[in-house]
Amino acid sequence: MEELNSHKIDDERCVDEAFQDLLEGYLRSNHRKKIDIIKRAFNFAREAHKGVRRRSGEPYIMHPIAVARIVSQEIGLGSTSICAALLHDVVEDTDYTVEDIENLFGAKIASIVEGLTKISGGIVADHISLQTENFRKLLLTMSEDIRVIIIKIADRLHNMRTLDSMSTAKQYKIAGETIYIYAPLAHRLGLYAIKSELEDLSFKFEHPESYEKIKRQIADSESNRHEMYAHFAGPIEKRLKERGFVYTMKARVKSVYSIWKKMQAKHINFEEVYDLFAVRIVFECPEGNDEADMCWAIYNIITQIYHPHPERTRNWLATPKPNGYKALHVTVMGPDGNWIEVQIRSQRMDEIAERGLAAHWKYKTGDHSEDSELNVWIENIKNALDNPSPDAMDMLSNIKMNLYSNEIFVFTPKGDLITLPKDATVLDLAFTLHSDLGFHCIAAKVNHKLVPMTQKLRSGDQVEILTSKSQSPKADWIEHVTTAVAKSRLAASLRKDRRQIIAIGEKMFNDFLTECGMKPGNEIINRALGRLGFKTPDAMFYKIGSGGITIDDNLRKQLQYKNSGNKLMQYLTLGLARPKEDSLPELTDDPKESIDRKQTYILRNENGVPNYHIAECCHPIPGDEVLGIVEPGEQSVIVHKQECPEAMKIKSSYGSRIVSTMWQADNEQSFPVMIEIRGIDRKGMLNDITNVVTNGHNVNMRSLNINAEQGVFIGKLSINVHNTSDVTKLCTDLRKIKGMKNAVRINE
Repeated sequence: MEELNSHKIDDERCVDEAFQDLLEGYLRSNHRKKIDIIKRAFNFAREAHKGVRRRSGEPYIMHPIAVARIVSQEIGLGSTSICAALLHDVVEDTDYTVEDIENLFGAKIASIVEGLTKISGGIVADHISLQTENFRKLLLTMSEDIRVIIIKIADRLHNMRTLDSMSTAKQYKIAGETIYIYAPLAHRLGLYAIKSELEDLSFKFEHPESYEKIKRQIADSESNRHEMYAHFAGPIEKRLKERGFVYTMKARVKSVYSIWKKMQAKHINFEEVYDLFAVRIVFECPEGNDEADMCWAIYNIITQIYHPHPERTRNWLATPKPNGYKALHVTVMGPDGNWIEVQIRSQRMDEIAERGLAAHWKYKTGDHSEDSELNVWIENIKNALDNPSPDAMDMLSNIKMNLYSNEIFVFTPKGDLITLPKDATVLDLAFTLHSDLGFHCIAAKVNHKLVPMTQKLRSGDQVEILTSKSQSPKADWIEHVTTAVAKSRLAASLRKDRRQIIAIGEKMFNDFLTECGMKPGNEIINRALGRLGFKTPDAMFYKIGSGGITIDDNLRKQLQYKNSGNKLMQYLTLGLARPKEDSLPELTDDPKESIDRKQTYILRNENGVPNYHIAECCHPIPGDEVLGIVEPGEQSVIVHKQECPEAMKIKSSYGSRIVSTMWQADNEQSFPVMIEIRGIDRKGMLNDITNVVTNGHNVNMRSLNINAEQGVFIGKLSINVHNTSDVTKLCTDLRKIKGMKNAVRINE
């Protein structure tokens, strides 16, 4: 009994200390000090969650306190948001209602808590209809009160910080969902610091070995970076002080995730990431001075000392990013022969860059000029949701694409500035301006020159949309738009005609099956999807109904040939294709399951028969960090690389079917791998390459293709290997060949 009381006292002391830390941080802020309502919200939540513990063992109330602390001290919101964060789980987890919250704390706090309750749990559910609805709710709350989504992001951040206590399968699901949608949302709202931490934490749980390795490499390179920074910063600091600037200047290292992503994209080693850090100058702007003028004055000082890169100056002063980001970036050649990016900001710009414009949005000092772009973006999201795609993953992908994409700025004939995603076309702009312009668009004048509607736009273009009343949307238009609003409006317009054609195609397909003596059903449809290369039944039926493909005796033979690997997960593996919802078998947990998801699944190859299938989208091999997706038959798993984009989508939507995996040592089975080689061409190079591959390596060469031009060659070497160690050793030896500049494994 004494021990129990001691634990209770310790818990209460920890809770009191955590809440006191929250209060002290709030008191240091510039907000009006509404201590009483925060204390009341804390005491109410503490009592509501009394006796409940998190999976980690700590009292549950520690979670709402932590979320409130993030909201207050890391994002900068005030008392209303702090109270909502403290109360955000009360309605979902206890018997209290939104009406109770409103009676005690007012309509505004109750409204935010209600919004958070609507989108409780994961964004993406295990069933597609729930997934669609949750994602719609999440985005719609942004237009009602932006604080709802900010608190939700803070909630996810704390969950990621404490993810160690969850099972491996849950970690994969939550990390995948976080990096797929929460990090882009944080990015779009300007919460840069939180976006970076969400990415790093997701990466840590998905690729623990790579994460730790890059962290060590960053730490090991610290002395070199410090020396490089000192050489670079000294002359600049001297000039800034002479000119009377009050400033801070420091080097900011890239995040672990961004370094890894660059290494993957460019097929380079850590040592080859030349822009490992950027230099940031944050200056005080005295009252009456112009921030932009001071930015350019610092720019002039820097470029008088170092030569700027002719194509790497970024002026975010005149046209801020839609998330409110303002700064002046210049990349210069440092004294050590490295390109170094310098970011120049005022203190106000820096606060918005780190905490996000949303932290200032209409809750501190009224409206801000920078808000217009955020308002426009939120309005576009609402418009896109008016006619959502019936395919949940299509809708999610379309919206997500507009979260992370780089922006371009174009002008209307009257000079109005319009923000669009990179690679947006004339048709995207037409739909952004008005649906009727999009539906009747035939072409455009870009900078007074006639161009087709599919023309990609560039920043600075002035665009006049040309229309015709006789024009109507065509099915192939959807391939030439990138914005979510254009895709959703086009899809809605085309859906009516499309449904009629789909019905015709489905009847033709079913009649064909009947003639061939096959019974229509989910199994035969899934087999047809795989054989014909379609993602959904509707897409296949549409192509049949419109005469795009012919169903003949050849198809009959393919459908009658049964393949054990041809199951529901095959189309997930090949491209995350999804049949329409009413034909999709439920992916729920089977109480008679033969694969225990709580245990690590050993990937074996017994007597030449593996207990797994290799994903065609990423071709993992033993030694790769992988995860397994349990097949509906519960007898096998599909194995994906953890960084595989398709696996990331699957983790978000079928998290309950994820299982951690481990390769069993096996030197009998071999796997195909592609290696890209680059170097300086010379006589005998081809012979040297084949000698290295065939001598002393446990690999089998399948093909070698090399193209040489003007003394430089690029080649692709296809081999069979047993594991990643074979690949690493071969690449290392290939790089030792005279003239060989790089040899890396690639996905193909």
